[in-house]
Amino acid sequence: MIDLHTHTLLSDGELLPSELARRAEVKGYEAIGITDHCDWSNIDFIIPHIVKVSKSLNLHWKINVIPGVEITHVPLDEIGPLVKFARKNGAKIVIMHGETLSEPVIKGTNRKAIECGVDILAHPGNIKEEDARLARDKGVLLEITTRENHLMANKHVADVARATGAKLIVNTDAHKSEDLITEKMARDVLSKAGLTEDEIEQVFKNSRNIINAI
Repeated sequence: MIDLHTHTLLSDGELLPSELARRAEVKGYEAIGITDHCDWSNIDFIIPHIVKVSKSLNLHWKINVIPGVEITHVPLDEIGPLVKFARKNGAKIVIMHGETLSEPVIKGTNRKAIECGVDILAHPGNIKEEDARLARDKGVLLEITTRENHLMANKHVADVARATGAKLIVNTDAHKSEDLITEKMARDVLSKAGLTEDEIEQVFKNSRNIINAI
């Protein structure tokens, strides 16, 4: 299992990065992205800490711990500068908190994040086809999520991705150990979103391609 969207107590998760990574390793994870929520109030704090612990854990454990951030609920004009800051300071994965149906995310966040070149648009809700086409062209992956309060739009995201050729990825958005899943569980979520077996295999290939490119 490769899971590139998780949270620790550096933002709103429950566990230290080391404990989350250890629990993921025991569950059979090959790689995990630590991508805590950020805006300008904390990005300069969380990135160096995640980078530091990732380097330490990668020296000692088999699981590949990848430092990143999830830019969350910020003004549209601040997305680009935050993406640049995150990359410059060591984030290997930059995620945008997309327009989930369960939170009052600013309208236009999906589009702006794609234009700014994030790696993954998390739980993008009722994403428009025109935005998905732009994501395809810019290599931004659209997330199918296993997180209960965000997954209601999974089928829509899958349908739009199929119609436009946008690439998909599956992540947990884990905030606690119970949120971590097995590959079988991920496959079940993807199947419920309407993906075929071949499409599901491609989703897992997309995750692997990201970590291979880092």
